[in-house]
Amino acid sequence: MTDSITRRDFLNGAALSLGAGLLAAHARAGAYALEGPPTLAYPPAASGFRGAATASWDTAHALRDGQRLSVDGVSLDERYDLVVVGAGISGLAAAWFYRREKPNARVLLLDALDDFGGHAQRNEFDVGGRRLIGYGGSEALQSPKSLYSREASGLLRALGVEIDRFEAAFDRTLYPGLGLSRGLLFKREHFGTDRLVTGDPTRMVADDIPADRTNARSAAEFVADFPVSEASRRQIVALYAAERDPLRGKTDRQKEALLESISYREWLTRHWGLSEEAANTFQKRSQDFFAATIDMIPASWAMETGYPGFAGLGLPVSAEAAAEMDDPYIYHFPDGNASLARLLVRSLIPGVAPGRGMDDIVLAPFDYSRLDGEGSPIRLRLRSTAVGVRNVGGAGAEATVATHYVRAGRIRGVRSRHVILGCYNMMAPYLMPELGASQREALALNVKAPLVYVNVAVRNWRAWMKRGVHEVTNPMGFYSRLKLDYPVSLGGYACSRSPDQPIVLHLVHVPSTGATGLDQRTEWRAARGLLYSMPFSAFEDAARDELTRICGAGDFDASRDIAGITVNRWGHGYSYGRNPLFDAGPPHGVEPNEVARARIGNVAFANSDSAWEAYAHAAVDEAHRAVGDLLRT
Repeated sequence: MTDSITRRDFLNGAALSLGAGLLAAHARAGAYALEGPPTLAYPPAASGFRGAATASWDTAHALRDGQRLSVDGVSLDERYDLVVVGAGISGLAAAWFYRREKPNARVLLLDALDDFGGHAQRNEFDVGGRRLIGYGGSEALQSPKSLYSREASGLLRALGVEIDRFEAAFDRTLYPGLGLSRGLLFKREHFGTDRLVTGDPTRMVADDIPADRTNARSAAEFVADFPVSEASRRQIVALYAAERDPLRGKTDRQKEALLESISYREWLTRHWGLSEEAANTFQKRSQDFFAATIDMIPASWAMETGYPGFAGLGLPVSAEAAAEMDDPYIYHFPDGNASLARLLVRSLIPGVAPGRGMDDIVLAPFDYSRLDGEGSPIRLRLRSTAVGVRNVGGAGAEATVATHYVRAGRIRGVRSRHVILGCYNMMAPYLMPELGASQREALALNVKAPLVYVNVAVRNWRAWMKRGVHEVTNPMGFYSRLKLDYPVSLGGYACSRSPDQPIVLHLVHVPSTGATGLDQRTEWRAARGLLYSMPFSAFEDAARDELTRICGAGDFDASRDIAGITVNRWGHGYSYGRNPLFDAGPPHGVEPNEVARARIGNVAFANSDSAWEAYAHAAVDEAHRAVGDLLRT
């Protein structure tokens, strides 16, 4: 790593190298002061490890591991109408909906991170005097014209988001017009040689490139360049081109049931007869969308998201799956859904940033010192980890809730009329002793996917232009997806339009154990442990290596061309959704998330966790429901 690349702060790097030992020692000592370095004046500009940094989870992990905090003598020295635990999109939306119904309400939002937005994080770089903005988490509004509820659509309108503005802001013709396509990277460790194959004809779910502008080659031409045996190449071409029905003679219902009961890898190997070598060319292609390899996703999911091998089945596709497949994936701010979080914060705390619409939010300066302003009716308090929530005293209109949290090494308390848990729902049993056994069990089922979004700022993208690609899938590599940034120009921010200009590269890593026979929850738990043990250098070295293999050592020099790296770790990323490979149907027809999100006294649940859906609109819908649950009482 050259000195010109800012890559980490010492505290986070040192804490990671100590791993589980540090957490255990921290819990044993009861040392709750480890809350990280002093609050940054402007968190989006920080590089190195971002997302859920070590300091943000230490206290929560100590609580999970059995450490009990004594709150005796801790005064409830603040009073609010509503306390929201978690200032992600759902928590912020909950505060917004609550204030809409009770305009004079006083609201406090608490968040363990050093920035608001939850998974909707913003990364910024300065490369040669050019400001680059990237997304470090939740990246886009998924099919807002098809999938958004009245409440979610209404919130967007109230915040000034005009969906049709993205039609002009997102340049769907830039990369196609330059002749760029998608490609596959084959690594020598798995395929015997390093090779980049361009012109991928595989249809992408939620595609930003028009179907007729992908610059794809025919399946036969594309697969002919794969470094696999001739027999494997024939199998893969047939998978793409032949409209064969391996389930001929079965009814549609029987076909659907079978596709839900087997993995996509099993569909390829058992029903299409692909070799293991051929199946490996698809192995990690599903990680970007599902955070799981093809042996962990049902064949039915693969069919609904565009993978080959299903054309001959003649099965109908659900309206929701069609919307995700066919709606253009263009509803994207330069910083992804971080702009949605910013719009919410600016609406709730007007003095924090100027402006009033979706355009000016992109470059609006944010004054973080005003988030928790004394006397403000709405306060947002960062680096504050909730450690206890309980209904206390009174009945009916007099009932209140006590919330305790750790900030700057001290336990503090606040009393409120209502509380909404917009944090990771599976933490609720550790926060609320009063939860019943069935609700605790349901909450524990939402094991979230670990995933990492790495943003690499480079001084130019000439090598990508020379290779003829704008996006690369890496079926057996460290980063399952590596791509040029989405070409969005909005509110005075201009995307990189020339290969001579700097740009942000977006890389996706989903940790995986590689073990067989694990169910999805067990795999994700084990993979999360791997993630927490990985130092920054693991992500840095893999980025340098795989970018060099894509671009060629003669055209790309990591030490020269990389200007900055930010690693956004999300140990608890995508919310769990019922996977038919591992999950039976709900008992008595009641889904686990419905049991998990049931209001307890004056405490309600929000977050996409409550929907078991990893989407921004689900987070908003759950916020709206949670507010309704409280205000109907």
